[in-house]
Amino acid sequence: MPVIALDHYTIGTADLDRAVAFYERAIGLRRGPRPAFDFPGAWLYAGERPIVHLFVEDGSEPTRTGNFDHIAFTASGIDETRRRLDSLGIGYRHRGVPGTGMQQLFLTDPDGIHIELNFAAG
Repeated sequence: MPVIALDHYTIGTADLDRAVAFYERAIGLRRGPRPAFDFPGAWLYAGERPIVHLFVEDGSEPTRTGNFDHIAFTASGIDETRRRLDSLGIGYRHRGVPGTGMQQLFLTDPDGIHIELNFAAG
């Protein structure tokens, strides 16, 4: 069976409220419905899809899975995004992709996950 799409990624966090606020304010996702699991967490949606799952990492079990580097999102509105990040005091690095016109912003979430935002040539 071939893979057809990335469904979501999961982050363990010590501070659920801080992580939710970051993904809502900086990235523009929204908190939405989550099954009634027996552990605390949140699902963050892009449109109708829950693409970021958060869970509270309490240190009772090792959760790190290796050499994960970053997650990339397709995004829109680079100027608005830069203004929002600036107003929130969230640092980022801007880079153009040579020969494509694509623009990228790189930032880090409160738990150290690197995030790449890709903006089509405008």
